[in-house]
Amino acid sequence: MANKLYKPLLIDSVLATADLPKQRFISFNGAVSGAGEKAYGICDVETESGQYAPIATTGILLVEAGGTITVGAEITSDANGKAVTLGDNQKSNGYALDDGADGDVIRIIRGI
Repeated sequence: MANKLYKPLLIDSVLATADLPKQRFISFNGAVSGAGEKAYGICDVETESGQYAPIATTGILLVEAGGTITVGAEITSDANGKAVTLGDNQKSNGYALDDGADGDVIRIIRGI
């Protein structure tokens, strides 16, 4: 399988308030994003609680899918910080650049 393009335009850091898995949406308070929540960005590496986590906020980013996603779908976070298709009254966290299923790593674009 070919590697997927990863092109972050901005990486910031946030103090992890819990252990953070890589390639998941992270909230502004340093925890994994909740269902339908606006995320600060996506964690680049697994980070232990109390450490500063690198968070990719803008660009073409990699995130783990939490369900079936199609190219072009507007996405949000599920309860585990995975990418899912946006539903009613949820906050957008980008657009899918790949098709995917639960557990797949897909590309999204944020900041457009």
